[in-house]
Amino acid sequence: MKYYTEKIIKSDFDSAITKTQEALKNEGFGVLSEIKINEKLKEKLGVEFRKYTILGACNPPLAHEALQTENKIGTMLPCNVIVQEIGDNEVEVAAIDPFASMQVVDNEELSRIAKEVKEKLDTVIENL
Repeated sequence: MKYYTEKIIKSDFDSAITKTQEALKNEGFGVLSEIKINEKLKEKLGVEFRKYTILGACNPPLAHEALQTENKIGTMLPCNVIVQEIGDNEVEVAAIDPFASMQVVDNEELSRIAKEVKEKLDTVIENL
């Protein structure tokens, strides 16, 4: 089972980050964290790595609903979206499929919420 949805876009990296953040906002997500993996790997290991950023996205109403439904689901929040440079003026944006990742939790109400989040993240990716 595929655990993410992705799209390759023609863009410079910084513009792709901005476009992704705007697309997330349009679907009701905020970005709680931004981890620049390439910078962290350089800092911690001294290695070079392609531009790769993880955006920790959260839709507050759906996160609240999920937490009320399953109190340990915070271990799987926020929804991660990655932006990575894969070529010259070519960037891949990928988002977790929360429905796939939450199938391990036996909770029908949570499955409904996860499907809704998946639809919103799919829309984010499609609109890039």
